[in-house]
Amino acid sequence: MECYSTALILGYGRSGKAAETLLRAEGCATVVASAESHSDAEFFQCLEGGSFDVCVVSPGFGLSNPWIKAVQAAGIPLLSELELGWSRHQGRTIAVTGSNGKSTAVKWICESLVEDGKSAAIGGNYGIPACEVVLEQPSLEWLVLEVSSFQLETVQNFHADVAVVLNVLPNHLDRHETMACYRKMKARIFGRVQPSGLCLVPAELLEVFRGDVAGERNWMTFGENGDAAYRDGKVFQGPEKVFDLEETLFYSPVIGSCTGAAMAGIAVGCGLDFAAVERAAKQFKPLRHRLQRIGECNGVVFVNDSKATNLSAMAAALGACGRNIHLIAGGLPKESDYTFVKEILAERVRTLYLIGQASRAMFEAWSKGCSCMECGTLEGAFSEAVKAARAGDIILLSPGCASFDQFDSFEERGDCFEKLFNGLKNA
Repeated sequence: MECYSTALILGYGRSGKAAETLLRAEGCATVVASAESHSDAEFFQCLEGGSFDVCVVSPGFGLSNPWIKAVQAAGIPLLSELELGWSRHQGRTIAVTGSNGKSTAVKWICESLVEDGKSAAIGGNYGIPACEVVLEQPSLEWLVLEVSSFQLETVQNFHADVAVVLNVLPNHLDRHETMACYRKMKARIFGRVQPSGLCLVPAELLEVFRGDVAGERNWMTFGENGDAAYRDGKVFQGPEKVFDLEETLFYSPVIGSCTGAAMAGIAVGCGLDFAAVERAAKQFKPLRHRLQRIGECNGVVFVNDSKATNLSAMAAALGACGRNIHLIAGGLPKESDYTFVKEILAERVRTLYLIGQASRAMFEAWSKGCSCMECGTLEGAFSEAVKAARAGDIILLSPGCASFDQFDSFEERGDCFEKLFNGLKNA
């Protein structure tokens, strides 16, 4: 564990504040810089006037940011807040990344560990900075980290006892530019895995990741043709059934074959009792805004999946929800290729209610194969969906886009959907 005398902290959101608290507790002098408190000129002046052992970076700062480039030019090492917190953890670590499903996966992992009698807590991209977790719970047996590609940009020596990539699907290409760059950023989760550690990947990506990562690794695969697989509601490790996911959130070909199958490998890597994993699955309460069934009105089920901010996540939601779906989609687009979801839309969606900036492009891409209606706002889309839906149907908010054209966050968007539902139910 490396200690520091002076540190520059970039970003003063929750992760920046947690890093500052941890470093000051160790006697390190800190200087904080954020876009809210510093102009470019003020930051560059601060950088010139300081002598820093390290620069702790919040995930909002990409490597192309002028401040990051200036720090690098000054020869100051960059360090992810995630890695700073992890480096102070004395127990074991499991780290999970992927384009979709990370938060649900780490919640299930953590609850399985606790169900098996181990102390565990979640940190990282889940919303609780790693620095905050290790300060508050220094004696944890397991630190369960949700890791984003943004956090992986500035890790150096980070490694986990179990490192997992759930999937790699089009996302964040505005920052990483190409799928190859995005995938290689995800591969950094394996960069420092110890020889005894486990690297868990989808079977179809094994050879790709072997090429992205130098040195030997202890690989395990999941998914179709993987070491762990999901079939008919059950998860198998090789030929052996290890747990059953019927009557759980994970009982679907989409979620089961990804998170469900991965969980078998994770259990092996963590030394978890499979029975504890199954119990945790049966007790699992979904996170808000992630395939969250918020209620039923006049026989119509309402599902809030506002966290689906890319088209792959939207497709996964459609696969999980079945058919007879009235889908509310749109917002600030993160992708320009809408073609790969046309088949599942035609198969499962009765009508598409389109909102936000992506509305016109989605209409042009999908209207020939699926009934589409441009509604402008979430309120308008909700109203039209309610008029059309019949008992046995599902009204699903799964936008496939970011929220920032009309909302401050995907949480605010999901809250709006829930408020509309509550108003309908209480009318």
